[in-house]
Amino acid sequence: MCAAAIAERVVLVTGGGRGLGVHLVRAIAAEGARVVINYRRSADAARSLADEIGSSAISVEADITDRSAVEAMIGAAAEHFGSPVTAVVNNALPDYSFNGDDRSHADDLTWAELDTQLHGIVGGALNTIQSALPGMRAAGGGRVINIGTNLVQNPVVPYHDYTAAKAALLALTRTLSHDLGPDGITVNMVSGGLLRTTDASAATPEVVFDAIAASTPLRSVTTPAEFADAVLFFLSPWSRAVTGQNLVVDGGLVKN
Repeated sequence: MCAAAIAERVVLVTGGGRGLGVHLVRAIAAEGARVVINYRRSADAARSLADEIGSSAISVEADITDRSAVEAMIGAAAEHFGSPVTAVVNNALPDYSFNGDDRSHADDLTWAELDTQLHGIVGGALNTIQSALPGMRAAGGGRVINIGTNLVQNPVVPYHDYTAAKAALLALTRTLSHDLGPDGITVNMVSGGLLRTTDASAATPEVVFDAIAASTPLRSVTTPAEFADAVLFFLSPWSRAVTGQNLVVDGGLVKN
């Protein structure tokens, strides 16, 4: 099952009702997969997206930091589609303001800020992965794709709490790949920078986009659709021998 075509999979996308998640859902659905659109507060957007895609998509509310809610979501998806969830894309984030001027710096960063991001990013991913494991093992394998950030390699903005949590998620990606490999389950990360354009980057001045583009070998800022292509690679049979890796998708800005 690990080398199954994308169209054979039931794929859970956390935070799939808004931002980058919408682009991931659309790209995965376009390949014929059945998609579970997870949301916490974006009910209308998630349901609208599911309606747009049709019978191959379902929207399910769950706070991914709540293990029982995640287990119920995984169960509801399996019952709805008649097949277990065999791929998880951990995209959801705790509430966060991507504004460097408003973020805590070295002198005032608090453990509470770090804990919130660790709890949501790492704890949430752990909940979704563990809840999906029985179905993946029963199917003979599966895929886990964690969404990271190139700030781990290039911390040019003081998002200390967010970046630390994503770095911890990268470590978990690598350790889980070793642990789950014998089950035919691959675990990888796809990391981006500023994308042109999502909810998080909508307020970014054009001059910032231009400066980033000028710094990349491709002279462009990565789009959500281009980022989603890399996620599709890890869901596809073409990546069947790849696990424990972090693919940075940012036009070559960061060399990983």
